[in-house]
Amino acid sequence: MWLSSRRNLVLMLVLTGCGFRPALGTDGAAQKLMGRIWPSDPKDQYGFDFVKQIEARLGRVEARDYDLTYDFAISTDGVALTLDGATTRYNMIGTVTWTLTRHRDGLRMAGGSVDSFASYSATGSTVAGVFAREDAGRRLMTLLADQVVARILAASTSFPA
Repeated sequence: MWLSSRRNLVLMLVLTGCGFRPALGTDGAAQKLMGRIWPSDPKDQYGFDFVKQIEARLGRVEARDYDLTYDFAISTDGVALTLDGATTRYNMIGTVTWTLTRHRDGLRMAGGSVDSFASYSATGSTVAGVFAREDAGRRLMTLLADQVVARILAASTSFPA
């Protein structure tokens, strides 16, 4: 226990010494993004869940300084089979390709692609399977949105003032 606390202290001192500042901290680079990123309009439930999470992390738009566009690729893969060949567990695999542009002139500020997966069971009733799939989709969109936000925050330190 003592060793763990000591390692944390040393890590904190090293990061402080190298000029590390939390992006979401007071006067952090990400503060200039809070409430300023306009996600493109959602086209489906995945988009609504994705935008909801983006807004939860970066705030609802107060001033449209940046535009976030995104495109999903979602697939489902059976990963658990019974002896008679029935699939009992699925992975929902998602990739989002995104671009953040400055609204006033369309200058690309950041962009890329992130991917993740969420699993769900198909062993219950049909209704339970539908709800499990929908829940996996929501969890997947949360994971993808969090990754996009992390990439935006990391890139924000190099944005022009």
